[in-house]
Amino acid sequence: MYPSRQDSSDRQESIRIALVDDQTLVRSGIARLLDDEPGLNVVQHLNSGEQAIESIKNSFESSIDIMLLEARMPGLGSIETARQILEIRPDLKIIAMSSVASGVIPSQMLRMGVQGFISKRIDADEFYKAIRLVHGGQHYVSSEVATKLAVDPFNQQDSLFDKLSRREMQIAQMLTDGKKVSQISGFLDLSPKTVYSYRYRIFEKLGIRSDVELTILAVRHGLTDDTRELTDLTEVRRFAG
Repeated sequence: MYPSRQDSSDRQESIRIALVDDQTLVRSGIARLLDDEPGLNVVQHLNSGEQAIESIKNSFESSIDIMLLEARMPGLGSIETARQILEIRPDLKIIAMSSVASGVIPSQMLRMGVQGFISKRIDADEFYKAIRLVHGGQHYVSSEVATKLAVDPFNQQDSLFDKLSRREMQIAQMLTDGKKVSQISGFLDLSPKTVYSYRYRIFEKLGIRSDVELTILAVRHGLTDDTRELTDLTEVRRFAG
């Protein structure tokens, strides 16, 4: 049976959403929540930043209106993912989302051009509101994120990790995710020697001496929510103070 004219009109007016989250159960739950709301339609389910970029590259037309992007994903990382996507489609509206509202990632993504940043702790009605406001051309930051930023979220002062270049930030995130130099080398198509050089510059800029210290700093500044056991208690005490 062919759809009625009213059905076709409703489908055309729906906000088309790409959902990017590396956790399958979380992604499925969010998708079901959104698809149950009239006027919202999740049309793409993506599990990594790399997959999201490829999807945008292979789209010959504006197949989506909004991308919901988990802000703390392994691999390429969400900051670099958003940057590359906005280079390809500067008109695309991106809302970053995270269970961790504090740290360097919200300010960096907002300044880069992401139109919204929301906490995964918000209720469904606020979630729908955020999507519709951003789709309408406004910015949206959930109250928990705005409170953590403590100032105008679109005019943040530089943080410690702002000292890093784009590539250094990417490698720093991969190191805090537990990736070895050989893995980073293969993933980024760089020689191990080049990765070690980046690692040295990261340590020098941040005033640290080890991957353990980098992980502690990353947790403190919200670059990662990794709470893996850290065995060097002396370093933990020194950086936690």
